[in-house]
Amino acid sequence: MPSPAASDYRLAPLLIARFVGLYLVLLAVVVFAATAVVATTDQPADVLVVLLVVGLVGLFVLAWVLRSRVTVVHLDERGYRVAVIRGAGVKEGRWVDVEDAVTASPRGIPCVVLRLRDGGSTTIPVQALQGDPDDFARDVRSRLRAGGRRER
Repeated sequence: MPSPAASDYRLAPLLIARFVGLYLVLLAVVVFAATAVVATTDQPADVLVVLLVVGLVGLFVLAWVLRSRVTVVHLDERGYRVAVIRGAGVKEGRWVDVEDAVTASPRGIPCVVLRLRDGGSTTIPVQALQGDPDDFARDVRSRLRAGGRRER
């Protein structure tokens, strides 16, 4: 049986919106502070225009990177890798080291938990992933089956 292709799960749109919103707030604070500096000193107002243009370009670059370049979970035939998620536990592992996969809801957040043979675990909140949470769980289950492990 051929091994399944690699799967990359990107950041959920809601989380992208939060990061972009935070960037906009920080940009507004910087522009406000720069406006105060320009108003109290003899600096040209063109400094504000340049700052604003650079900030807006940064906004679009940030949104593009978060939307199309940041991979939260990578699954392949050998194992998995988790990025960006704080508190995920073990961030990288091989399927042969995974004892089983279970669903859990710590603090009311639906998660897939990969329990490792050595007692460690990886907790992946499915709401942080773009796409259907059930598709992600099915993908993990199929990879565990291919590796001969159990899932619940």
